Amino acid sequence: MWYDLAAVGAAACWAWGGILGAGPSRHFGPFAFTRLRLSLLTVLLGGISLFSGGWHSINASNLWPALLSGLTGIFLGDTIYFSAMNRLGPRRAGLLFATHSVFSVVLGMLFLQEKLSLSAFVGSSMVFGGVLLAVAFGRRSADAHAWEHPAHLQAGIMLGMLAAMCQAMGTFFAKPAIAAGLEPVTASALRMGIACAAHYLLLLGGLSLARSRGAYTPRMLGQTALNGLVALGLGMTLIMLALQHANVATVGMLSALSPVLILPMLWLVQKQPPPLIAWLGALLSCAGTALIVLR
Repeated sequence: MWYDLAAVGAAACWAWGGILGAGPSRHFGPFAFTRLRLSLLTVLLGGISLFSGGWHSINASNLWPALLSGLTGIFLGDTIYFSAMNRLGPRRAGLLFATHSVFSVVLGMLFLQEKLSLSAFVGSSMVFGGVLLAVAFGRRSADAHAWEHPAHLQAGIMLGMLAAMCQAMGTFFAKPAIAAGLEPVTASALRMGIACAAHYLLLLGGLSLARSRGAYTPRMLGQTALNGLVALGLGMTLIMLALQHANVATVGMLSALSPVLILPMLWLVQKQPPPLIAWLGALLSCAGTALIVLR
């Protein structure tokens, strides 16, 4: 049960991280923003792994899956997700990103021979249906925040779906690494380290998109650091903990709760309550989560 709650906790971290990252992502651009937060977390989690001795859990059987997980789930997934958010806003991007749960289920069943019990299948369906209700009807058009006016809608939708697929692949590759004995904090440090290195290669290679769009102000740097600590540091480590005992499909479904959890957070930030149907969707997702956790 606790590992299911870890996946839900990761969803909450990603929801709050999405709000914290909306401003600095637009300020710096998705590549520079992701590079900055990865730099901080690679040093922080790498230091924790060295201090705690977690690096001793690294071996040939778990190293390569962890690195592949970092390249797909963080280097590609995170960067593409914030590119989608810059075009769609955190709520719509969150809806598209939540489809990573479907990709996770398919990958787990096809390649890891995972099976869902009837209660877990029903609960997963309730979670995903509630996400669709909560986010698709989560904002009235009359009182939409500036974030809710999408630019380049079609490109944003394509990027959001691609980010979801990359996230599912990152979870898929992380499972065998954790199953082979890789310590969760060390797994997060490896995943972020390889993603961070890839970003610096793009910057050193002269890619114009990798350069920062805005100045490195203390406020933007502080928000970026806080986003990294919440979404990457805590959120990704909770996912690694969940994968120690839960299958990819269940973790994918529970972590897809982030678009539902972001609704009360957006209410707090934007001072605009979501409509009733959004809360009904949230309740449906919470009921589905309870069915999975208490199965």
